Amino acid sequence: MPETKRLRYVEAVAETADRAAKLTSQLLSFARRQALKPQVFDAGESVLALREMMTTLLGSGVELEVNVDDCPRHVSADRSQFDTALINMAVNARDAMDGAGKLTVTVGEAVVIPAVRGHSPVDGKFVTVALTDTGSGISAEHVGRIFEPFFTSKAVGKGTGLGLSQVFGFAKQSDGEIIVNSREGEGTTFILFLPSVMDTIDEQPTSYVGEAAVLPNDLCVLVVEDNTEVGTFATQALAELSVEAVWAHDASEALEKIDAEPTRFGVIFSDVVMPGMSGIELAQALQQRHPDIPVLLASGYSNVIATSGSFGFPLLHKPYSMAELAQALRKAIGAGKVEQIS
Repeated sequence: MPETKRLRYVEAVAETADRAAKLTSQLLSFARRQALKPQVFDAGESVLALREMMTTLLGSGVELEVNVDDCPRHVSADRSQFDTALINMAVNARDAMDGAGKLTVTVGEAVVIPAVRGHSPVDGKFVTVALTDTGSGISAEHVGRIFEPFFTSKAVGKGTGLGLSQVFGFAKQSDGEIIVNSREGEGTTFILFLPSVMDTIDEQPTSYVGEAAVLPNDLCVLVVEDNTEVGTFATQALAELSVEAVWAHDASEALEKIDAEPTRFGVIFSDVVMPGMSGIELAQALQQRHPDIPVLLASGYSNVIATSGSFGFPLLHKPYSMAELAQALRKAIGAGKVEQIS
């Protein structure tokens, strides 16, 4: 078999494996078997940290309003999954508004979770995050199924039907709930309920300033990512860390940028699976052409695939938080090729 044809087969299998890994993660979340890393953090502060990123994802046609008061709203949950849930709901709202309208995100509190999906009301103290859009609303026949895996009312190729199932699984696994109020043609409100906890923050900071402080002030990171939403997340996360980011949509574009300005980039942060040259192949090429530039890879692969397939390059597992990204960058800068980061 010709080498070029063999490589195309390998790339196709790798891309399928990457999609399967992401699918498995979302299905495990829905089934409440996803391994979470809970920590205590301020939900309001997390929402504010994501505001700029959501603004970018929503696009210029959607107005974003964020309402967070001065009262801390502490929860104990997986912060990375919390961020992912908010992004999933925001993207769902954007699509429901067809890219034009208003999304209002409000952080508050409640003393009861209303009766929903056959469950009785639950008393307690809860932090709420409500997202209200001015979109098309959800029909009565669909509203009871929107959290089911693979259910989607979007056109073919416009959605997998897994975004809201991830939100549902995260809420349930965090001893919380997600409810939806919608009328067709009048918009939709999703309300995420998470148990409120004592005002004691875990070791990981709720602000990213501490993480960013140990990164060089003049650091510029080249992000190599073909997926628009993931690339947006990465560049916005780096901006939150006060790090300059340049985005290349594939390995060929990345090599052009690096060859043009070889001293500009302090780290190359690349996805593993991309059309054409993979992230690993890019890293190997850079070893030969620019061995002084460290490379950090990112992937949704399982631990087994990542351990055997990263060829010794540092690997950050998706989904990742901004704190995890900062830690991975520190290690990559400090050690060049370092151990796998989980």
